Amino acid sequence: MGLEQRVAAAVADVAAGRAVVVVGGEDRDDEGDLIFAAERATPELVAFTVRHTSGYLCASLTGADCDRLALPPMHPADQDRRGTAHRVTVDARDGVTTGISAADRARTMRLLADPGSAAADFTRPGHVVPLRAVPGGVLRKCGSREAAVDLAVLAGLRPVGVLAGIVSQRDPGGMARGEELCAFATEYGLPLLSIADLVAYRRRVEPQVVPAARAQLPTAHGPFVAVGYDSLYEEVEHIALVCGDLDDGADVLLRIHAECLTGDVLGSLRCSCAARLDAAQAAIAEHGQGVLVYRRGRAGRRRGMLRTLQDYQRRDVRGCTGDQRTADPADTIEDDAAVAHILRDLGVRSVRLLADGSDADGAERGLQQAGIRVLGRHPLNPAPAFGEPSSRSRVPSVTMLPTPVDGAINLILDFA
Repeated sequence: MGLEQRVAAAVADVAAGRAVVVVGGEDRDDEGDLIFAAERATPELVAFTVRHTSGYLCASLTGADCDRLALPPMHPADQDRRGTAHRVTVDARDGVTTGISAADRARTMRLLADPGSAAADFTRPGHVVPLRAVPGGVLRKCGSREAAVDLAVLAGLRPVGVLAGIVSQRDPGGMARGEELCAFATEYGLPLLSIADLVAYRRRVEPQVVPAARAQLPTAHGPFVAVGYDSLYEEVEHIALVCGDLDDGADVLLRIHAECLTGDVLGSLRCSCAARLDAAQAAIAEHGQGVLVYRRGRAGRRRGMLRTLQDYQRRDVRGCTGDQRTADPADTIEDDAAVAHILRDLGVRSVRLLADGSDADGAERGLQQAGIRVLGRHPLNPAPAFGEPSSRSRVPSVTMLPTPVDGAINLILDFA
């Protein structure tokens, strides 16, 4: 079953008032939670959840609902290492007895999801644990509480989801993991979904960026139009350089360039990034039409300048040679749908990639998965196959020779 089918099955069950198994999350390894929509809570569903989980049932809400219902932090100095943002526990004020039964907790959960409820409708403390989810859901934080809210929203319900950790039947006192979670989901006919699935799905189907600026950009290779994009969920900006008229968006020459401060800005010859950027602009300008997406690293994964220099220092000591880019393997087109959304915003439907090697494999796979057709590839090294390239677009090979001076390195450049 493909990604969209897996997510659709889970969302359909949540909408119908059933539970789903969600695996993974920050610091959770391969543990899993039972998750269902608070709006659909029933005594039977709560009883099933209590029977197969820790019994510590939490209701994840948006920040706006937590504020509206006056749900303050459980403790003013939250020391939870996962930053789970527990709120003061609650029970429904009316329609319950002790508050602990499955029927009572289901009543409290439905009330938490009721847009007409108010702070006065609850007593504190109680037997349901509210959690404050991070705005933006799993696209901002890969946590179970965010997944619970996201699934409720995808199901067309109020953004309140109930979750509890599934316990192991094989290891009393432990949590269910891996194969045991799969067996549990199969036994009870429950959809099984990973948080990574949910992240990938939302990245694919929801807008990730918004255009924020557009300006003419004269360059050494000719005029481009620079379009700046703001990320909706990450503190990062991207730029698309557009050359010529994209017409109907078919068969557009495309280069995806990952940000490299040392190469692009400082002119480092320890990597070929600047040369590739220059070559891509030259090729697109010579072709007369195309897009160069300058993709900046995602927040939290960007390689800091100091870290890059530390990598260089370690390579100096070891005498490493060749291209010394320090790309984060997690920071690729495969899991960064922003590029696909930028292309769609520009009206691009199909492309020919300016790329080679592993860069081309990852870019093509990511674009195809995001619905952008890749019609072919043209290499940047050797020079792009669009007429005779200018000498400045050629990518130098680098030979590194250690010198007697500690830490110093000589470079022999070959533009042949």
